[in-house]
Amino acid sequence: MSTPADELAAPLDLLLTSAAIGPLRRFAPNAAWARMATGLAAKPGTLGQRAAHLAGELGQIALGHSSRTPSRRDRRFADPAWTQNPVLRRIVQAYLAAAETAAALPADAGLGWRDRQRMTFVVDNLVEALAPSNNPVVNPSAWKALIDTAGLSSLAGARNLVRDLSTAPRVPSMVEPTAFEVGKTVAVTPGAVVFRNEVLELIQYAPQTEKVRTVPLLIVPPVINKYYVVDLAPGRSMVEYFVRQGQQVFTISWRNPDARHRDWDFDTYGAAILEAMDAVRRICRSATTHLFATCSGGILAGMLLGHLADRGDLDRVESFTLAVSVLDQSQAGLASAALDERMAAAAIASSASKGFLDGRALAEVFAWLRPTDLIWSYWVNNYLQGRAPTAFDVLFWNADTTRMTAALHRGFVEQAMTNALAEPGAATMLGSPVDLGKISTPSYVVAGIADHICPWQSCYRSTQLLGGPSRFVLSTAGHIASMVNPPDNPKATYQVNDDTPPEPDEWLRTASTEQGSWWPDYISWLGRRNGRTKPAPKTLGGGGLAPLEDAPGSYVRES
Repeated sequence: MSTPADELAAPLDLLLTSAAIGPLRRFAPNAAWARMATGLAAKPGTLGQRAAHLAGELGQIALGHSSRTPSRRDRRFADPAWTQNPVLRRIVQAYLAAAETAAALPADAGLGWRDRQRMTFVVDNLVEALAPSNNPVVNPSAWKALIDTAGLSSLAGARNLVRDLSTAPRVPSMVEPTAFEVGKTVAVTPGAVVFRNEVLELIQYAPQTEKVRTVPLLIVPPVINKYYVVDLAPGRSMVEYFVRQGQQVFTISWRNPDARHRDWDFDTYGAAILEAMDAVRRICRSATTHLFATCSGGILAGMLLGHLADRGDLDRVESFTLAVSVLDQSQAGLASAALDERMAAAAIASSASKGFLDGRALAEVFAWLRPTDLIWSYWVNNYLQGRAPTAFDVLFWNADTTRMTAALHRGFVEQAMTNALAEPGAATMLGSPVDLGKISTPSYVVAGIADHICPWQSCYRSTQLLGGPSRFVLSTAGHIASMVNPPDNPKATYQVNDDTPPEPDEWLRTASTEQGSWWPDYISWLGRRNGRTKPAPKTLGGGGLAPLEDAPGSYVRES
């Protein structure tokens, strides 16, 4: 079973619709429900076989003859009592049998891919909500906590429940608000803010080697959640690792916008990235820069490169890296299936009325995408057992959300609806038609094979849209764990292939598996693209730009 960190995300643009109008709309009966009911009614024989098989298995369970057991990776039933107690064992077996039957129904109904994705989401959530591990009456760990604390666990659980329901996002807390401190325990790689405009702060990191590569690296983070997903706790920080390899590193820290900034749109953010690129080039006295963009930041950066290609200025970018980012939105998993014009219009109207989309609403949507790991495991821990959640830097970052301006939200939703980036000239940036095929810059594309937010096949399609040579790397991890992938992780692996054939499955068939993190592979790839070195600068800033304050700066602290 995947870890919670695997399933957390920097924002996925296709989910912005659900975030604006609320995730509960996804559970409301609609036309997909009707089509599923019609499809099942048309196959009475299939339904009868399912029912007969389930009834037979329930009979075997009642008699104690069933050998069905939960997976060893299923943490819900890790307590030995679930398998050793005869009553609890039968309850679990009956639940697993019923869950297996329910999971098959969307496929039995013969639905199209969009309806199948929608109904699978509904069925999965209902099944996981009904798991016996969520029931305080039968969960053995809840009873043990009650006995061990002389009943105080129930009081602590009630207090945690009231706290979580009182503020958005109204889901169980995954980390205590005081578990980490920005600038003290996360986002601590030494550096300084060397440029600031109304939209962003630019952080330059202090060199940690005697020599540095001449071409700097600029990181463009997502526009919801703070930038420090690339600079988490020491030893897990991507920035820290890159700097220690002699790479000059800069990152953008976005301002947390409010209603005053409702009109900031694609062009606003594109122009801000351009200003940051110019500042990096001035400071490093470099004609070019490497551009590293993640999630929705990758969409903005891709559009900006389309603008530079249209202007004949693409030579300013030495390489382009996309990490867990989707440019071609066609059939991009559940998020794509959930979109329709009515929901999109409602989402746009909702954010327009406030001037922004609250990142806490998006965090709630993400949680319901992986309810076992992100809802019900914390339901048991926080409420049934009355415990505080474990301190984990990724979960702390995930809870540290920001807002998205109404205009940018509208742009992302409309772009997702039309899949504009897959059509040359359908999208624009700073007055230029965006044609990703004209971006001849070498690209490095990273995805996670277990990513439920940005399916790796959708990430792979960027290699076909971009006009330059691409290297695609597939990490054996989920969305965030694909990026937070330090080399000292003994379980880390990734897959690579010298070719990028048209279809992702064809790429996978001929890919080779490498042990360890992809970070060293990436540093080596950068080194092959203008990896000359020079003595490390003694001070930060340059070219008329002086440090304004120490990293992590001011914008990251705004709430």
